[in-house]
Formats: sequence, structure tokens, C-alpha cells
Amino acid sequence: MSNDNIIKILLNNNGKVPLKSFHEYYANLARKHQNKLTKPIGSLGRLEDYAIWMAGWQKRKKPKMDSFQCIIYAANHGVANKKVSAYPAEVTKQMVANFKNGGAAINQLCNLAKVKLSVIPIKLETPTKDFSKEKAMEQSEIIEAMQLGFDSVSKDCDLLILGEMGISNTSAATAISCALFNESVEKWTGLGTGISKQKLKHKISIIKSGLKLHGKNFKTVGKIFEAFGGREMAAIAGSVIAARVKGIPVLLDGFITTVSAATLTLFKKNILDHCLISHQSSEPGHSGVISHLKKKPILNLNMRLGEGSGAVVASLIIRAALTTHNKMSTFSEAGISKKI
Repeated sequence: MSNDNIIKILLNNNGKVPLKSFHEYYANLARKHQNKLTKPIGSLGRLEDYAIWMAGWQKRKKPKMDSFQCIIYAANHGVANKKVSAYPAEVTKQMVANFKNGGAAINQLCNLAKVKLSVIPIKLETPTKDFSKEKAMEQSEIIEAMQLGFDSVSKDCDLLILGEMGISNTSAATAISCALFNESVEKWTGLGTGISKQKLKHKISIIKSGLKLHGKNFKTVGKIFEAFGGREMAAIAGSVIAARVKGIPVLLDGFITTVSAATLTLFKKNILDHCLISHQSSEPGHSGVISHLKKKPILNLNMRLGEGSGAVVASLIIRAALTTHNKMSTFSEAGISKKI
């Protein structure tokens, strides 16, 4: 099946997509290996769980960690004209330049964590339309962005880390999440880039206007992105699908990245089984979305930066899990007596 057909099927819920599944055989091999290592069984807690989870997706008793890939997608939103952010829309382009010049937090974290960073701006000079007044995107734009996201994932990737940049994309993410899970705008709208309480009230009213215009009843990924989406959000969804088709485990970053991926549950409820939530951000909607997805974040550091920063920090935890799993001695190798 061609990649463009996969995207069209996902958008319209009109067919099957060849999704890879978790391999219990390899997970069991990893679990048995864990139980032979020189430690009390279960004493590394969730580190053991992450190693076993990685083994199940990579189909290896000892998972690889040679190629961790972080992709940041950047795009602009028409709703930024409504002053729902603390920063003007041109900051998206300026931050992309900062990423490429190596000056952002994500650059330092990727260097530390040995993660390959790719920054992909998507038509920054052409923002989406203002979702509070009209549909944000055309189907052709959604397909193009999702296809870009799909094609950007390397087949040799051991762990995919996804992040974003886009002024006002917390407004789009809040509208999508409130529609997707039928939740309260007041409860799920946060300060984003650091707006004042007065601006927060304004932001809530703009999101409510969008929900009143487009409603909350969406049956397909295509329709919810059409109403509220951004190009970077659609690209993230495309990358999540590529990873599931290729059997690559994924770390989702914060609120926007998680919401972008969550739209895919309109196609299939368990489609995010290959994804972990890297951290719980301070955006109030994020904890709600995580709860609906029934996932547990790896970290909670009160972060709200975006850029994939929380996910790259969490990748260090994954490295710790795999390093102990892959390199510790077993009781027999070390000549240590087992528990009596």
C-alpha cells in the first residue's frame, strides 16, 4: 500500500492500514532476561518496563539505541491574529532560525542525549485560517502535511521523538482536545507561552467561538484537522502513523504533540500503543488528554516549552533503561548467588 493511500484512508476512515503490533514474544524474552540480571526482580521499577516495552516494539531481546531521532515541525496559525499568544506570529520563523543555529534548549538537550535533530518548517509564510471564523485547513493541505510527516521518519530510527513550534498552537490544540473528548474549555485552556489572566479569558472566548462554529462531533481525523488544525500538528500525526506502520516506538512531547497524535484515535482507539507520553506539561489540558488516553507520563517537571524538549529529557530515561537492560551481568555471569 502506498504512503499517500495510507494517509487518505486515515483521514476518511474508509479502509484498513497495515499497522505493526507489539510483539509479546520479544517482550517475554526481555522480561526473562531482566529477571536474570544482578538485582532483585523488579528493583529497577519502571526502567524495567521501558526496556521490555522497547523490546516488544523493536522485536529484539536487547533493544537498540543507536539512532534516536527528534523531529520538530513548525507552522503558523491564523488564529494568532486574535492575540491569543504572548508572542507575535513571526516568532515561529525566528525560533526556527534559532533551532538551526543551535541556540535553543532543544539543541543542547539533543547534544546531551545523543539524539539526531531535524527541524522542518512548513509554509511559515502561509498560516492556516482563523478557526474562530472559518475552517482552518483544506483537506489538500492536511494530506500534504501528513504526508510530509510520514515521509520524514527514517526506517532506521530506534526511537522517534516528536516536537513542535507554532505561535498560538496551544489554542488549536485546546480546541481539538475539547472537541475530541467533549471537555470544558475553561478547565482545559492554559497560559501557553505565558499570557496574562486577562488574555487567558480572551483566549477562552476565541476557542469557544471556534467550537460553537464547528461543533464537537467529529468522526474522522480529516474533519477535526480541517476545523482547527495546524500544519505542524498534521505532520506530527503523519509521523506517528509512519512509526506505527514501521514498528518504531515513539516519545510524544507535551500538550500540542499529544493532542496531534490523539486525533488518530478517531481512526482506531489503540493506534497509539507504540507511543509513550514523555512528560506531563503544565498546560491543564495535557493531564486531561493523558487521562483519556490512559497513559502515564515518564516525567513531570512542570515544563511547557515545547520544541520536543521534555521528550528528549525523557529519552535519557529510556537510555538508562536500555543501558542497564543490555549491559548488566546476569547472576550466572557474575558468579553471584540468587535469592534463596
